Amino acid sequence: MPLELSAAEARRLALAAQGFMRPPRGAIRASHVRALAGRLGVVQIDSVNALVRSHYLPFFSRLGDYPRELLDELAWGKPRRREFFEYWGHEASLLPLDLYPALRWRMQRAALGRGIYQQLARFGREQQEVIQRVLAAVREQGALGAGALSTRQERAGPWWDWSAEKHAMEWLFAAGEVTVAGRRGFERLYDLPERVIPADLLNAVELPEDAAIRQLLLHSAQALGVATEKDLRDYYRLDPADSRQALAELVENGDLQAVTVRGWKQPGYCIGEPTVPRKVRASALLSPFDSLVWERARTERLFDFRYRLEIYTPAEKRQYGYYVLPFLHDERLPARVDLRAERAQDRLAVHALHEEPRGLSEVGIQALAEQLRSLATWLGLEAVAITCQRPGTQRLRAALAGLPG
Repeated sequence: MPLELSAAEARRLALAAQGFMRPPRGAIRASHVRALAGRLGVVQIDSVNALVRSHYLPFFSRLGDYPRELLDELAWGKPRRREFFEYWGHEASLLPLDLYPALRWRMQRAALGRGIYQQLARFGREQQEVIQRVLAAVREQGALGAGALSTRQERAGPWWDWSAEKHAMEWLFAAGEVTVAGRRGFERLYDLPERVIPADLLNAVELPEDAAIRQLLLHSAQALGVATEKDLRDYYRLDPADSRQALAELVENGDLQAVTVRGWKQPGYCIGEPTVPRKVRASALLSPFDSLVWERARTERLFDFRYRLEIYTPAEKRQYGYYVLPFLHDERLPARVDLRAERAQDRLAVHALHEEPRGLSEVGIQALAEQLRSLATWLGLEAVAITCQRPGTQRLRAALAGLPG
């Protein structure tokens, strides 16, 4: 008989797998950041800077106040100290370096025009002269931003209005012929992989596609705790056909086992027989791109919480706000908060607080106030300012006013 889990047990497994059990005591060190990144397996990068770049937030949500320089050093510092690399994991992502061999197949597919944006695939077929010119420049000059190579005369349009050189660099990046050596602000600096990726990983025996995909699915299962087939493949954005075949093999081999989760229409899968925590006490503000909530159907299934990103929705049509963070407390997502780092005013602005139907208890309001104060401190902002009059904000104001200091 397959293992059966309640919905509450599935939530606790997911939260524990995602690193929400206990933050470290004392100062956060590089080893804590490294261990959490290894547990998560992939951290999504996004350009929106309404609060802070998104890849920093999952570490704050789980570790608390940590120096962002630790993540910068591990991601883009000196090669001998690096632990992460950038590639297409779940969208643009930071990934642990030891996963590099497991993604070579994706790079090879990209070089063949498979598995990448159609526009890039067409560019790869038709613009090899530009691609080879850009690659030669990187080979000769070292780490370069795409903008340094642009030959376009007209003024660029929106950020997706790429120059030919930017297209070429992104094709080379997808194909694994260049990698990200660092960043200037948020601009990628590209270099040859042999100057960035450790030789033992770059020259490792090539994994067959099926073995690499099985490895990625196992990483997904470890990071998710319990998950459907769609959850597992979405974590690294695997193709359905690849995922289903690999999943069947993992179940047959005993690496994964099927489980029944009450209330789920699809079967779940987990590694071994899971140990379900009795309680997960974490309170945390979550990035819109946090791996706990980025798969929206899973978020609804686990937390009965419907979440959609409204950044690209016209202001008058938004339901909740521009940059809305779900609030995790007492194993639920009882509220969401529209936040902005208003650096000119030296404040963290709460533009809206939206409670779910069950609402926030007094303990929950207190926990939210503490998280907001902690977030402001971590961002180097002096104050937390509530700029709306929505229901619940008076309780939040009172809780903030009552915090020490």
